[in-house]
This record gives sequence, structure tokens and C-alpha cells, in this order.
Amino acid sequence: MRQGRDTGFQAPLWRAVAVYRIAALTYATILVVRNFTDYARPMLGWPVLAVMAGWTVFTTYAYADPARRKPPLLIADLLLTMAVLAASVVVVGRPGLEAGLPTLAVAWHVAPVLAWAVAWGRRGGITAALAMGATDLLVRAHNDQAAYTGSVLMLLAAIAVGYLVRIVEVSQERLQRAVEIEAATRERERLARDIHDSVLQVLALVKRRGAGLDGEAGELARLAGEQEAALRNLVAGHAAHPVDERADLDLMTLLSPYASPAVTLSGPAGAVRLPAPTARGIAAAVAAALDNVDRHCPPGTKAYILVEDEPEEVVVTVRDDGPGIAPDRLAEAEAQGRLGVAQSIRGRIADLGGATTIVTAPGEGAEVEIRLAKWSG
Repeated sequence: MRQGRDTGFQAPLWRAVAVYRIAALTYATILVVRNFTDYARPMLGWPVLAVMAGWTVFTTYAYADPARRKPPLLIADLLLTMAVLAASVVVVGRPGLEAGLPTLAVAWHVAPVLAWAVAWGRRGGITAALAMGATDLLVRAHNDQAAYTGSVLMLLAAIAVGYLVRIVEVSQERLQRAVEIEAATRERERLARDIHDSVLQVLALVKRRGAGLDGEAGELARLAGEQEAALRNLVAGHAAHPVDERADLDLMTLLSPYASPAVTLSGPAGAVRLPAPTARGIAAAVAAALDNVDRHCPPGTKAYILVEDEPEEVVVTVRDDGPGIAPDRLAEAEAQGRLGVAQSIRGRIADLGGATTIVTAPGEGAEVEIRLAKWSG
């Protein structure tokens, strides 16, 4: 089997289990030597001790490989240890066990319980502890306080280790999330610098050169100025605040800047919380729809944004009172390489798993309906 390399948090825990197993084996060996003459069949104690030593060596190397930490190994570890524990009835003898002699697997039998707790958390540790504790009580054949105390301590150890594993898992996830956010923030800052050094300077130049001109040149300068201001705000916002792509955003907050005397925004009184990619995608599609109104409709054309927060999905409708779109105009524009609607609206929403419906007719305005499941994105 191919050896794997453990770079996660579990590596130190598995090493701790191996160290415990070795220390417990040493202690068990000392007790076997010390109580050798009191055993019913002392010569059988050495083969059992040899099995314990061999299994300790095997599991030390096996658990070091993440690829081998599978149910077959963990179950075999538990069953073999239970078998060693049960062998105490034959080697030590029932009279010796009832007199208080320790089992052959004293302390060593806790190692697989710890392994289950590391691999499967508290539930796995509790399951192994109950199985091992029941075997230990059956082998001892005397239900005194000392017997129960050992089983309870083993159960508590399994719970503690399982809880520790869960805490470390959460810490690891939070650390990974913080690293991802930092990397995303650095990338956004780099893009912001690039945009500032290229696009913003070009827009500023167009605005400055076209200022005071009449006709289309003046309109172009005005549009360049607006886009420069909007882009500067966008870049400044992204550069100033780390962005967590897993956080929820309020769609109404993202759409509120589009409200103006010419654009009416209607929606729920409360926040419409959506995953960040979904909320930003909808806001960008709405911006593209409003840009089409500004470009292709007469000045003063009214536009309306309606947000409907339904239980399973969010529906955003952008409607205008413009002249509408001629039949086949969208297909013709896409064929000519003008992909504003195809990519900025339909393509963006499709990438998020949603659907876009455009209803229009000459002289009746246009309506863009966006539907997205709340868990999309």
C-alpha cells in the first residue's frame, strides 16, 4: 500500500497513542515477570506477551500512515486486544483473577480505545470503551469498586480524547478559513493595484480630454467619469475589507445604491440574506440590466427593481418603460459578439445555478426576471 504523509493535526495524537501503547506494554511486561509464579499456566504468558509486543510494533508503524487508518485496522486492533484480555482467564486463571491479580493486558488494553477516539471522535471512543470495559469486567469475574473504576476511567479518557479531537478539528478549519481569506484579500489588493494603474487611468484620461465637448464625445466623457467613480469605490471597498466568500450578505444593501429618481427599488422591509457569491452575482446582473436601459432607452426612462424573498428562492425583476426590444434582437446581438445580456446577465446567473427570463415586445418595455435558489453559488 502506498505510504501517505500526514500533515494535519492528527499526527501528534497518533504518535501519543503509540507512545502510550509502548509504555503500557512495558508496564504489562513488568507485572507479568513479577506475578509469573502466581499464574495458573505461567509458560503461556510469554507467547501472549510476544503477541502484544509484535502488535505494538505493527500498530506503531501502521497508524503512522494515514492511508491505513481504516476500519479494518481499527476493528482488528480492538478485537485482538480483547482476545489478549480474555487470554488472562487461561494464563492467570480464574482463582488468581478473583484474588486480585491484574490481567495480562493491564493498561495496554486502553490503547485501541484511544485510537478509536482519535479516528472517530467521542462516539467511536465511547463505543470502544464500552466494548473493552465489558470484556474487562467479564474477565475479572468480580464486580467490585476497583473493577468499575478502571472501566469508568477508560470511558472518561475516550470522551476527553474525542472532545479534544473535535476542538482541534474546529481550530484547523478556522485556521484554514483565515488563510483562505488572507490569500483572497491579497489577490484583491493586487488586482486593485493593477486596475488603478491601467483601467482607472484610462477612464480618467477620457473624462479629462472629453470635458466640455458636445455631442457623443461629451457623453462618452461623462460615462467614463461615472464608471471611474464607481470603479474607484468598488476597488476601495474590496481593498479595505477582507472578504469572506462563505459569509452571508444582504441583497437589499447591495441593490440600494442603484435606487435613484429614475430607478425605483422595491422589496422586503427586512434583510434578504444570501450567500456572498449569490448576492454579488444578482447585484452584478441587475447592474448589467440597468446599464442596458441607460444605453438603449431614451433619457428619462423609468426602471423598476422588485425583490421577492420566497421560502426556497429569491426572485429579482428589473422592468423598464422603454421602447422594448425588437424580435430576434438579442440573438442578433449575441451573434455579432455583443454579449452584454448573454454573459453579464444570463451567463452570470446560469453559473450560479439560476435562471433568467426576458420578456419584451416593441413599445412595451422589457422585463428581466432572475430566479435563484437561496443555497446557490
